[in-house]
Amino acid sequence: MRIVFMGTPEFARGALEAILDAGHEVVCVVTQPDRPKGRGREMCFSPVKELALAHGITVLQPVKIRDGEAAAKLKGQDADLFVVAAFGQILSSELLHMPRYGCINIHASLLPRYRGASPIQQAILDGEAQSGVTIMQMDEGLDTGDILTQVTVPILPGETGDSLHDKLMEAGAGLVVETIRQIGEGSIRRKPQKEEDSCYAGMLKKSAGKIDWNRDAESLERQVRGLNSWPGAYTRFRNKTLKIWGSQVGTQKPASLDTKAEEGQKPAPGVVIRVTRETIEVQTGNGVLILKSVQPEGKKRMAVRDFLLGYPVKPGEKLGEEVS
Repeated sequence: MRIVFMGTPEFARGALEAILDAGHEVVCVVTQPDRPKGRGREMCFSPVKELALAHGITVLQPVKIRDGEAAAKLKGQDADLFVVAAFGQILSSELLHMPRYGCINIHASLLPRYRGASPIQQAILDGEAQSGVTIMQMDEGLDTGDILTQVTVPILPGETGDSLHDKLMEAGAGLVVETIRQIGEGSIRRKPQKEEDSCYAGMLKKSAGKIDWNRDAESLERQVRGLNSWPGAYTRFRNKTLKIWGSQVGTQKPASLDTKAEEGQKPAPGVVIRVTRETIEVQTGNGVLILKSVQPEGKKRMAVRDFLLGYPVKPGEKLGEEVS
């Protein structure tokens, strides 16, 4: 099958590699323009572009895919199918109807749940027991097209945004190859999405990582995992940013911890209530969050035991506030 592939990040690269390995003819790859990256701000290729160049595939990088020039180039490819995965731009009606079999999208959730840009992270933030991948027939809405195929992926205890991303990338790569086979055979069955079951996971901003210690410990532990590695969960400690990379929910009651609070009096959210050689235990709005891996501002990620060697912490200190 003659395919135009549209995608940009590592998630999309996995699908492109699987399509190539299956023997399909990828006649063109469309990806976002090169971006500056790192401290040196050097221009970098997207993961999809790197793979395409390695296979000698023509690469298009339009600033706006809806421009007439880009559409004309794509029409000239005479493609059977457009495959889209985390491309980052909205396709026009003209593009959606250009290939023989239309356009399909690889979406990292079990649609109609978690439409939008951050379904992987949101599933963990919400405490879901499972996620998955949906291949849908694209229409002009935002992730509203008919479902073609789906595969379920469990969310295990301790799952992070990064680890779930990798599992869904692998699942999506296999599923899209199978879906293309069914499309070619004419055996695919389309299933409309139920609007009443839909919800939206918007674009993540850095501010999503800011910890509100008034929230309960379980939701904060999911925030730490779900936003790992970007944007990462963070708080303030001694007037500097402290990222939290590893945590768990405490099981002890505050009254039994190392605080000077009177019997039955709960420490304020954000207050350190116990420090061991390996952990820092912090009171939340409901329950205790145990910090196990952190990253001080300007430093590398480290275990709390190493952090405590350079930053002695005592019960009673408060996270999340500026210190005068």
